[in-house]
Amino acid sequence: MDKLPKIGIPIIIIAIALIIFVAKSTITISSGEAGVLFKTFSDGVVTDKPPLNEGFHIVAPWNKVFVYEVRQQEIREEMQVLSSNGLQIKLEASIWFQPEYAKLGFLHQERGIDYVTRVLQPAVRSATRSVVGRYTPEQLYSSKRDVIQEEIYTETGKLLSNQYVQLNEVLVRDVVLPPTIKDAIERKLGQEQESLEYEFRLEKAEKEAQKQRIEAQGKADANEILSASLSDEILRDKGIDATVKLSESPNSKVIVIGSGDEGMPIILGNQ
Repeated sequence: MDKLPKIGIPIIIIAIALIIFVAKSTITISSGEAGVLFKTFSDGVVTDKPPLNEGFHIVAPWNKVFVYEVRQQEIREEMQVLSSNGLQIKLEASIWFQPEYAKLGFLHQERGIDYVTRVLQPAVRSATRSVVGRYTPEQLYSSKRDVIQEEIYTETGKLLSNQYVQLNEVLVRDVVLPPTIKDAIERKLGQEQESLEYEFRLEKAEKEAQKQRIEAQGKADANEILSASLSDEILRDKGIDATVKLSESPNSKVIVIGSGDEGMPIILGNQ
């Protein structure tokens, strides 16, 4: 009986060691993540095989696994940049990105787990300074917002082409100008809008006058053609036709043939 505790202690120690070994040898990769395997006694970061995907994995306890989020992520940047004429502009943007899944090992090996601050943010800031420096504050504030957004995306994509980071979208959220510049631009835009409205009214009035001139000319031309076509013979024929129709009317009347101007009938009736 005295020997049982002595036998039980090693078993307990072995069991504890086994539990620790198993705990150190397993890892679970969560949804939207991937793992980069680092082999301590081999070649270090594994780059010739795909990263560890979601689920349960058994790993030698002397190796390490670095977990990365591989879903689309967002960072927001607030930057102070200069316009083409040297004025300071505040620009706010959202950047959608994710690491390149198949090259996650290279990303970890060459850029590290904090690749966002080492690679992505510097690229976005550099591209933004370059693009905004091509435009005036008025262009940034009004008509060029979409163009600037697309150019920042293109410039950033070039800088990230060999950085193992996939750029999905750059969204310019706001462009903030100095208050005095903003007020001046808004006044100018208001004046331009008023000028466009005035030109529109003038153009509309001119079109209406042109329409009336055309209609008047058309009526004049029609009257001229009608006058030229009404000969004495036609008028007499019209008068004869009218006389025949009137004679068929039940109303009492007296028709004197050949007594009017040009021999046209004179109609005397109770009307």
